[in-house]
Amino acid sequence: MEYKYVNEKNHLMLLSLLKAYGIKRVIASPGGTNVTLVASMQHDPYFEMYSCVDERSAMYMACGMAEQTGEPVMLSCTGATSSREYMAGLTEAYYRKLPIVAITSSQDISRVGHLSTQVTDRSVHPTDILVESVHLQTIKDETDEWDCMIKINRALQAMTKHGGGPVHINLTTTYSRDYSVKELPKVNKIDYFTGSDNLPELPSGRIAIFIGSHHIFTKEQSEAIDNFCSTNNAVAFCDHTSNYRGKYRVLASLMGLQTKYHCPLLDVDLMIQIGEMSGAYDMYAVNPKQVWRVSLDGVIRDMQHRLTAVFEMDETCFFKHYAQGQTSDDSFIKEWNSAQKDLYSKIPDLPFSNIWIAEQLSSRLPKDSVLYLGILNSLRSWNYFETPSTIEEHSNVGGFGIDGILSSLIGSSFVDKRLHFAVVGDLSFFYDMNSIGNRHIGNNVRIMIVDNGKGMEFRLIGHNGAMFGDEADKYIGAGGHFGHKSPTVVRDLARNWGYEYLTASTKEEFKRAMTNFIDPNIGNKPIIFEVFTDTESETGALKQMEEIIIDQKRIMKEKAKNTVKSILGEKGTSFVKGLIRGEI
Repeated sequence: MEYKYVNEKNHLMLLSLLKAYGIKRVIASPGGTNVTLVASMQHDPYFEMYSCVDERSAMYMACGMAEQTGEPVMLSCTGATSSREYMAGLTEAYYRKLPIVAITSSQDISRVGHLSTQVTDRSVHPTDILVESVHLQTIKDETDEWDCMIKINRALQAMTKHGGGPVHINLTTTYSRDYSVKELPKVNKIDYFTGSDNLPELPSGRIAIFIGSHHIFTKEQSEAIDNFCSTNNAVAFCDHTSNYRGKYRVLASLMGLQTKYHCPLLDVDLMIQIGEMSGAYDMYAVNPKQVWRVSLDGVIRDMQHRLTAVFEMDETCFFKHYAQGQTSDDSFIKEWNSAQKDLYSKIPDLPFSNIWIAEQLSSRLPKDSVLYLGILNSLRSWNYFETPSTIEEHSNVGGFGIDGILSSLIGSSFVDKRLHFAVVGDLSFFYDMNSIGNRHIGNNVRIMIVDNGKGMEFRLIGHNGAMFGDEADKYIGAGGHFGHKSPTVVRDLARNWGYEYLTASTKEEFKRAMTNFIDPNIGNKPIIFEVFTDTESETGALKQMEEIIIDQKRIMKEKAKNTVKSILGEKGTSFVKGLIRGEI
């Protein structure tokens, strides 16, 4: 009988990526748990295999082999105490920065601590034996598959990154006896580059930069992006935490929000990701063929599951490197500007809501002011509308909680005397209420509360809490607290603590009060502006915004797809797709 690779997917992915990283030398120690891995390598002539009974000796042999060749060496052992025997040699490898991959095969880790034979806990290790340790679970679905792919890449990169050193991969096995797999799967090797490497060429086609939350750009940084986009006919997708204000900025959230239309301009061949977390969920409609991440941290962060390369280097140096050619025709940004103009011309008359408020205020904020936006509903609403280019914008999208946005704004206002605006929901306001009584607060603070008496996020269309209707307000959306839209609670608190208090419950009242709220002159008091909205208006506004453009062909296609799925199920749908593509 002909044997080849075991049919366990985590093993197949590991073997394929070992090859992709050029790791071929293997020292195998005998054992029952690693039979699946060793047998699969044994039947592949690519691997140069050696045998050693004693795992302690095996690891020191690997040290000598890696030192002599300068190339990585892999080891395989079984469960029980075998992996413990690697520790002395791993300590040697750690301090000598030797490229070694220790693969310890394992039963399912759910058995740890339950008196299962030959099961040891490898979740914790001494700090000076490894530069990276990952666990590869049994792959049950696409999420497991992606997760294992990322972890293997992370471990194998770490072996030579930042001076390098030994890494550990804990490999779960199901003890399969099926060795019928003839070919290894195609895998995504994530390349790693630094500024001293020969950098790859940009792929042809449409290129976009995706800027997550980012520190304020210097003039040099902004010009580097401008020059890159000008040279490569690229655009920069932004939200209100990106803080890039150059010519090629595209606030893509509203286009990405459209549920009955997909703009082809969102489809790009390469997306270059810089910055950190983005709270602009609607921008995830951007559909890249591949992603490059540029960051000094050099960490694999695969936001859209399309990452192919990480560049551990300064963003400015990266963009300058790729801005060496001739100026392009800027056709991509021109297409975007035209599409955006058409989209925004079709925005309907919205009900009184967070989105309507953002529409009214966004273009009217005073020059050179600072804006802090509460996460989710407020940030989302404002991401649909552009603000003046001199506005500095922030949101607590790092930890992504509602608990500190006012404190963050107030801390900034202490050291920067520009006008500071905040837009938050009622739960965020009351959660962080203690901060507004701080005695250091100056008159440059202006806080808007969009008070709908609940966590409105949980009632908006598309949220998994919305299906419960009014029932969601009881516990899911925490409705009814803090006076439940009382007209006096915040008013009295604000006045007692020295704030000017403004309020509005209609569009007309809002427009009258807005003039005072956005007065560019710093007055004698900080301001709290409480705006009362309701669930129907909030959900209605979002519904109108997500259906500005309706593509009838797309709707018919989705209906047909759903009909086929309801009749044939998922497998039948895949079969039909295969027939259409000629794969079956």
